[in-house]
Amino acid sequence: MNIAIVGTGYVGLVSGTCFAEMGSHVTCVDVDAQKIEKLKNGIMPIYEPGLEELVKRNAEVGRLKFTTDLTEVLDDVEVVFSAVGPDEDGSADLKYVLAVARQFGQHINKYTILVTKSTVPVGTAKKVKAAIQEELDKRGVDVPFDVASNPEFLKEGAAIKDFMSPDRVVVGTESEKAMKVMTRLYRPLMLQNFRVIFMDIPSAEMTKYAANAMLATRISFMNDIANLCERVGANVDSVRKGIGTDSRIGSKFLYAGCGYGGSCFPKDVKALLHTGLDNDYHMEVIEAVERVNEKQKSIVYDKILTALSSASSPSGSACGCATATSPLKGKTIALLGLAFKPETDDMREAPALVVIDKLLKDGATVRVFDPIAMNECKRRIGDTVTYCKDLYDACDGADVLALMTEWRQFRMPSWNVIQKVMSGNIVVDGRNIYDRHELEELGFVYTRIGEN
Repeated sequence: MNIAIVGTGYVGLVSGTCFAEMGSHVTCVDVDAQKIEKLKNGIMPIYEPGLEELVKRNAEVGRLKFTTDLTEVLDDVEVVFSAVGPDEDGSADLKYVLAVARQFGQHINKYTILVTKSTVPVGTAKKVKAAIQEELDKRGVDVPFDVASNPEFLKEGAAIKDFMSPDRVVVGTESEKAMKVMTRLYRPLMLQNFRVIFMDIPSAEMTKYAANAMLATRISFMNDIANLCERVGANVDSVRKGIGTDSRIGSKFLYAGCGYGGSCFPKDVKALLHTGLDNDYHMEVIEAVERVNEKQKSIVYDKILTALSSASSPSGSACGCATATSPLKGKTIALLGLAFKPETDDMREAPALVVIDKLLKDGATVRVFDPIAMNECKRRIGDTVTYCKDLYDACDGADVLALMTEWRQFRMPSWNVIQKVMSGNIVVDGRNIYDRHELEELGFVYTRIGEN
């Protein structure tokens, strides 16, 4: 099958490459000529494990092509995927989405389906369909077309596996003909178990938001529980195991930490809130989810401040609040991890950015290391922090070591080496991956999320 994908961001490039890997002939389209030229030369605009190899392989055999002009391929394709998105603040600015729809309507000459792949507000398909029809009316032609919704459920760091072996594929359609085309497109991915769920378009659009909002809710719920555990003397890891073995609850997305970030959860939670307000409805649970998460992004900073306050106070007491004479002033803090999660360089809404900003404002020196996201961090905040060659370099001379992202290479460091190079002995574990007893036996002052 011949298809086109407009937008070579995360969703568009991964989707297009995976469709090509399954045998479709795919043309990826983007208005950014520089990005397209780089892709033609095998240079990736994003980091995703395994993606570069797949792009190069499918480009070499001619199944994957890149262009800046959608009109070059419209007569040859059956399906056009729109992978351009609305503004990330959750508002309903659909200028890019509708621009693709208008170009589609201006140039199609045969039955073609325009499928929205990116996450867009509920009701977008109606606007897309109207924009296409308006352009056809201007041309004075009656060309058949369909619109569909096919939201993505890709996890950064595991996107290729998610695409190739999905839990399910959600497709919203209005016609039997579109359903048949989409069935033919996805059948090679699901020969043994066809897991495409067809539904009406508004339900498909809502499904993506509802799924991400539910996962975000579980994260914020556990972080709220973790913060209470600290105050009552409970251990959130024990609580997680206790509730996660309940078959009605399950164990996924129940890990306490320093808050969620990335390109999906924050944006989709905001968008769902906007949709509610646009329809005179307050999403009270989702409003609380967002409030809890924004507060949780500062938890590592709060714990660093408390630990340093306790260390400097003769009585061992600490108020846990910054003052004009903050105990952070003149201190060196090592941050391990910058990306919002492992296996990506994505720093959108990353808790590390919040912590870095607060530390710098309090007069601390910040040394950072991340296996992938260093360049992205420098692009965002410049040279306000010291970029280090590895985790041990980051710890050199540090008063506090704080873990922000649970990269595999951070899980079993040489604590003896860290102990030798650090000036202090405080470890703040923002992802609860270290063993308290091991570190305390070595003489570290250790603190984590959800355990007093």
